[in-house]
Parts: sequence; C-alpha cells; structure tokens
Amino acid sequence: MSKTTPTFQLPLGVRLDIPQITYLKDPESSDLGRRIVTGSIELMDEIGFDDFTFKRLSNSIDTTEASLYRYFENKHKLLLYLTTWYWYWLEYRLVFGLANLTDPKEKLVKAIQMLTEEVQQDSYFAHIDETKLHRIVINESSKTYLTRMVDEENKMGAFRGFKRVVALVSSIVMELNKNFKYPHMLISTVIEGAHHQRFFAEHLPSLTDKVRGEDPISSFYTMMVLQSIGYKK
Repeated sequence: MSKTTPTFQLPLGVRLDIPQITYLKDPESSDLGRRIVTGSIELMDEIGFDDFTFKRLSNSIDTTEASLYRYFENKHKLLLYLTTWYWYWLEYRLVFGLANLTDPKEKLVKAIQMLTEEVQQDSYFAHIDETKLHRIVINESSKTYLTRMVDEENKMGAFRGFKRVVALVSSIVMELNKNFKYPHMLISTVIEGAHHQRFFAEHLPSLTDKVRGEDPISSFYTMMVLQSIGYKK
C-alpha cells in the first residue's frame, strides 16, 4: 500500500478568502449559497461541465434558477469559484503540512506528494466533498483559463490561488538549488502533468504506468523534480 497524507483540517476560525471576481454574492454567507456549492460539485462530478446547466442544478437542489444567478453570473464563474476554492484549500494544506519541516529536500518531497496524490475528504468543510472537487479540477479546470476572458480575469485575481501554490513550492525548489532557472515552469508542469496522469490512469491506462506498492504518479514526479534541479544526496 502507498503512503497517504493524514487527513488535514484547517484551524478553527480560518476562512478561505476567495477572490470576489468569481461570485456575485459570497456563497459562504448563507445556507442556500453552501447548498449551491455542494450541489454543483455533486452534479458537475456526475455529468461534467459541458452538460452542467443552472436549470439542472436548480432542480437538483430544489431552488429556482433566479436564485443561482444571485450568487454566480454564469456556470463559467461557478467553475472558476470551485477551482479557486480548491487552490486556496491546497495552499493551506501545504502551509500547515510543511510547517514543522526544516530540511528543504524533505519539504520538497512532501510538497510534491501533496500536489500529486489522490485527495482525501477534509471533514472541516462539511458542505464540500474535496475528493469529488479534485476530480472536477482534474477534468475541468483547464476550461477556466482556456478562454478569451483569461487575461482580464487574471488581472482581477481569478487565478491567484493557483499562482500562490506554484510560488510556494517553487520557493522550496530554490532552497535546494538557488541557481535553478525554471522553478515556476517546473512546478506548474508537475501539477498539470499529475492531473493528466490521474485522468489517464482512470480512462486511458495504457498512457501511464502501474507500480506495485507505491503511487507511481507521486513517485514519478518526485523523481522528475529532484533530477531536474540536479539534487544529489
């Protein structure tokens, strides 16, 4: 069996500060808003973003389409909210998961594991299934930035969470090799590549590899990062 990271819980009172560009009304501010988030994760995980509509969501959570539009401008912004929430949650997991580690190599290996492993549900957020949300990020997150609005949304902070995760782990790379030229490129490649490999493992298994007794995706990207930065024991 491969090792997994223990279930992580945010400290009491910590709130994920999601950029307002992703919503019209903060869904965390009401029971209906949290139901919208819960229902959208359930439905999008089940049918995918392309077939997802506000009409189908309103039917699934027993509310009106008009009530959904008070919180989100459209389904693109809703997907942007969900993926942004995921990156901010992952950032907190990284910050607290690495807090007691001092050795840069140990920190980097731990960080790569957390970026590439299969996500376990976090009981701190009862209304969000992080396992299903992770699948949505794997399957649908590219649709948040492969759009004509990407530059404007980027200026307004829509992708700040993703960039903060990349910057955090890139800084650890630089602790190990201050002369490495491509830390952000390397870490963003790890994240996107691991997502592709998770997708391949489920749907196109001949494009990836199975290794008994370990998580081959985490192991591969850990090896790739250490070799890329020229780490030697």
